[in-house]
This record gives sequence, C-alpha cells and structure tokens, in this order.
Amino acid sequence: MPARFDHADHVQTVAAHASAAASSPVAASWRRCLTLHGLSPEEARVPWRLTESEFRQARARSIALIEEASGEIDRLFATVGKAGCCLLLTDENGIALERRGAAGDDRDFRGVGLWSGTVWSEASVGTNGIGTALADERPVLILRDQHFLSQNTGLSCTTAPIRDHTGRIAAAIDISTCRDDANEMTMSILSQAVRDAAARIEAGLFRRAFAAARILLVPVDGRAAPALLAVDRDDLVLGATRAARQFLGLDDRRIAAGVPASDLLHENRAEEGGDLDDAERAALRRVLSRAGGNVSQAADQLGISRATLYRKMKKLSIN
Repeated sequence: MPARFDHADHVQTVAAHASAAASSPVAASWRRCLTLHGLSPEEARVPWRLTESEFRQARARSIALIEEASGEIDRLFATVGKAGCCLLLTDENGIALERRGAAGDDRDFRGVGLWSGTVWSEASVGTNGIGTALADERPVLILRDQHFLSQNTGLSCTTAPIRDHTGRIAAAIDISTCRDDANEMTMSILSQAVRDAAARIEAGLFRRAFAAARILLVPVDGRAAPALLAVDRDDLVLGATRAARQFLGLDDRRIAAGVPASDLLHENRAEEGGDLDDAERAALRRVLSRAGGNVSQAADQLGISRATLYRKMKKLSIN
C-alpha cells in the first residue's frame, strides 16, 4: 500500500514542475490529468464503460476501420497473444471497439478494464498508452509507474495512433500486458510491431477511401507511416496521407484547388498513346491548375485565345 502513495506523491511533484512537463511527454500528460481532467493519482476508478446501445453506435460509426483493421489485429495477436498480451483497437475517442486476448488472461484484463466498450482516454483513466497516444497524436510507450493512476502501475502498454485518409487521427491500436517481467526492451520491440500494424491499417483505409483512384507511393526515406497519393485519370491529386502531406507541403485547400502529381514528384509526363481527348483534357486541367483556375492566364501559357480555350473546355467537359 505505501508504494501507491509514493507514486501519487511522485506524480504530483513531477507534474508541478513546468520544465519537466515541457521536456517529458509523460510529465506533460500527468499535468493534463491533474489540471485539465481533475484526476487524482490515488483515486480508485475504472475506465468509463459504454452501454450496449452506445457501443453498437460507436462500432457502426467505425465499421470501415473495423473491417480494415480486423485482419491486421488477428495477425498481430497470433504473434504476441501467447506472451500474455491483450490487443485493443479504439476509435479517436479511446473507445475500445475490438479486443483480442487469450482466455487464460481474460480475468486480469477484465479486472483493469481492458475490454470492449471501455473508454481509455486520459479523461477517463489518466495517462495510459491509448489516451496519451491520442492526445499527443504520436506513438507512445507507457511502462508501469508512468501511468497516472496508482492502480494501473501494474500495466505496461504501447500504442500507435491511426490516421484516416485526410491525415486526421481516427483510431489507435494498443498492446498491453500485466506481466511483471515486461521490461523496456521487450515493450520497445512490441512498440515497433504496433507502429507497423498501424501503418498498414492506415494505408488500407487510404486505399479504401480512394478505391477508384491510382495510388502512388511517395519516395520518402525514414518514414514509418505510409506516404501515399491518390491521383485521378488526369494526374490531379485527390488525396494524400499525412506523411505525404508533410513531405510535399500539401493541405486540404491545395488538394481541393487541384495540383498535378507530376509537378509534386517532379516528373515530366509525356502524353503518349491512349485516347486523344483524355490526353488533351489532362493537359488542359494541369495548365488550368498551374494558373490557379485563371482562364486568361492559362490561354496565354498555351498560346491560344481565351475563346478557343473556352471552346476546348466545353468540348472536353472541363468546368
């Protein structure tokens, strides 16, 4: 019992120092728990639990995510399940939508709330892998006494957030264990497995969102997250993952305005073969895009009159 109060004192002391909170993600999370969520390290609390109706609604909102992630979760659990680990897939609010665990470990995991329909946000249970990864929007590893609540210091967990096709946080995947022998090295290995699984789920969600588009892999060194572009038949970018957005300087506004993928990737595309109308349409759309939609400027670049360009646009159904 004294260790519980020692942990609580440690949390209060570290979180009170601004320099510690600024330099340590865990200390910053502890401070959020104290000041933003009004939690206390020594209080006994379990994760919020949704009603059956609320849980069904949460799953219905995330059906595409669940379908895309289920196979990946199964493969990951086949690797780590016998080592006393539990897997959770949550939505962006930390609601556990899917769970994988060995029957022999169910009692321990149910006891701490690692179960479908529970909420593992920081507001619910303080610093933890899922809630802190979602709050910080990056992968985290939370070992035992790095948890905010004293009652959760028997847990170790590693979590990676998952982004949707617009680059926004949509979910998280987590591996947790109650084993006493789970050390930092072991959890670091599991952390890489979680991040790899999150990247594959993220890529799957992107391809699902742009099923009719051509998907291009952006050559980015040292990126764990997928850097993908979705491109239409005229070479204009329809969407981009967050990694691609960061590398290429893309945002929603620029994508909506229309930008040729060949410009972003510094390619010189030759309009060879294929349907002549399609080729001409693609060429005109790229010129218009580069001119910011200014027809007069585009006509000047093409060396034709504005009236001629309008006639071509009408013929090729370019709005």
